[in-house]
Amino acid sequence: MSRPEYQAPPEFYYNDVEAKKYTRNSRIIEVQCQLSERALEILALPEGETAHLLDLGCGSALSSSAIEEAGHSWVGVDISPAMLDVASTRDLKSGDLVLGDLGQGLPFRPGTFDGAISISALQWLCNADKKCHNPVHRLKRLFESLYSCLARGSRAVFQFYPEDDKQVDLITTQAMKAGFTGGLLVDYPNSTKAKKVYLVLFTGGDNPVMPKPLMNEHEMSSNNGPSEVSNINRRMKQKPVRGKPPKKSREWILAKKERRRRQGKDVREDTKYTGRKRSGRF
Repeated sequence: MSRPEYQAPPEFYYNDVEAKKYTRNSRIIEVQCQLSERALEILALPEGETAHLLDLGCGSALSSSAIEEAGHSWVGVDISPAMLDVASTRDLKSGDLVLGDLGQGLPFRPGTFDGAISISALQWLCNADKKCHNPVHRLKRLFESLYSCLARGSRAVFQFYPEDDKQVDLITTQAMKAGFTGGLLVDYPNSTKAKKVYLVLFTGGDNPVMPKPLMNEHEMSSNNGPSEVSNINRRMKQKPVRGKPPKKSREWILAKKERRRRQGKDVREDTKYTGRKRSGRF
């Protein structure tokens, strides 16, 4: 089956028929509630305190309902009028609904929210449904506006379904450029059905630590590789930028020396030791 985001733009795909499924299909309700509860757990909000949270791509407010049951207030944003119509009929008391396109940015004041969650929505921004849509620009506007409206030291958790590693790099690059740190958290990494991917973003704080992924007994006892992707900043520093070699690499040093020679500057001759890491340096 084709992925939903390839069939139609979200405001058209989630029409009246699809919107009603989210209030009638028990399997969809169960999965969405589980994902929402897990996202709230990853947020690691202070116990006993009421937080004001942002629900990005709230849809029919199943995730918002989980926020309310946890004792927090919320604001939900979604691009589908039909989904918001269904959400408005739910018996929810501590939240507000906003019709908006996440790719156009968020219209909230700085420091408004104590955290944010998003369930199954982020991958939609990687498509160009219109000629004016550029996934890079749309992700940039989302993450920059999200970073602004979150209180410092808070977190944002995006559960999403990445198509491939290229899409993950696209998303994490824009999140890092907006000022976030963090990484990917993969629950049940070796399971085809249970595997779930979360992008965990931090807005600062005192050395925030990535939460541990959920694993079954087989995964805990095996050594099949890490289930958690390392810090975004560290990973991105090792990536070539626009075809350029990684900074401080041998190729980078040789290219820099060649530029200096063309400028008429004195440069040491190239040897087999050029760019070699010295003992004790990492």
